[in-house]
Amino acid sequence: MAQRSLPLIFLSLIPLFFILFPQIQAQSPTAPAPAPTGPIDIFAILKKPGQYNTFIKFLNETQVGMQINNQVNNSNQGMTVFAPSDNAFTNLPGGTLNKLNDQQKVQLIQYHVLPKFYSFDDLQTVSNPVRTQATGPKGEPFGLNFTGQNNQVNVSSGAVETNIYNAIRKDPPLAVYQLDKVLIPLEFTDAKTPSSDNAPAPSNDSAKSGSTADKTKAKEPSPAPNGAKRINVGAFGLVSGVFLFCMGALS
Repeated sequence: MAQRSLPLIFLSLIPLFFILFPQIQAQSPTAPAPAPTGPIDIFAILKKPGQYNTFIKFLNETQVGMQINNQVNNSNQGMTVFAPSDNAFTNLPGGTLNKLNDQQKVQLIQYHVLPKFYSFDDLQTVSNPVRTQATGPKGEPFGLNFTGQNNQVNVSSGAVETNIYNAIRKDPPLAVYQLDKVLIPLEFTDAKTPSSDNAPAPSNDSAKSGSTADKTKAKEPSPAPNGAKRINVGAFGLVSGVFLFCMGALS
């Protein structure tokens, strides 16, 4: 009799199970939801290693840092930043930065920024020259050249060449690579001398006066030297003397 009543007890507990199960599930701890990813901040990325203080300073003063943050958070192209270490700035020749005006300082920092995301593998096979954010007075872009061999990439400005070291950040849309040298644009060091093709043409008045003077000189006979006159007179007297002598002999 007891064995028959046992299944009945279980059957009577089934409705109670369905009533209590939702409450038990609601009270059970759930896994925390992932925290939303905040916007990318180039300043926070560079502050973490603690050896890019000079570069951070120039990013802030030139407002290039704000431009980077705006573009990587609002563009599909992404960006690539080459960050010289503090030692790289320290090893610059004395007075290099002091000689730059405000516009050149902006160009210098923009020269370390590519307006596109490039992975390390991309830099080994990219077509040179690669356009940077820096431009000249007429809008002409400043470029960098990359060479890759045996998983090593060199970058050259034409004036400075160095290796690209570890990636501070390598995930799209922003790649940040460490440099041990500051990339000085060739445009800052190449003193272009004016070519002869750019020399001003002579004015029409000068050309006319020059041609007139040449014609006048061509028409005027050059005076004979005094010595030539003396030779001619002496030769005439000699001929006359011989003629008179012959006439006297015949008579």
